[in-house]
Amino acid sequence: MSAKKKEKSQLSQVVADARRHMRERENTYREKALKMFPHVCGRCGREFSGKQLRELTVHHRDHNHDNNPPDGSNWELLCIYCHDNEHGRLEVAEAYDNSSTVSRDDTDSDFSHKPFADLAALLKTKENKKK
Repeated sequence: MSAKKKEKSQLSQVVADARRHMRERENTYREKALKMFPHVCGRCGREFSGKQLRELTVHHRDHNHDNNPPDGSNWELLCIYCHDNEHGRLEVAEAYDNSSTVSRDDTDSDFSHKPFADLAALLKTKENKKK
């Protein structure tokens, strides 16, 4: 095979691979979500187009990446910043859920300072001075 034919064959293979890759990518949930929804972050409302579109991500509302219904009901488009914030909030909530809670009886005995205990008496004194 000549060098030109070999180059043309390689180029044809590259083009065919690129087209196949593009079709596969269009079938991913991200591409489906980008076709279904406006290119706007669902939290901050920022609009995306062109090269900035790569900053728009698909967030799974139930946090299950295997739950990809064809109607997109488990997806929302979020910018990378809001997406990070959403997952950070989940981590904080889980951390608080796992922490031990103190019973109400224990807290009453630990705190003896009552900052407003004499407030009523101070207000009455102030009112009497005005009269």
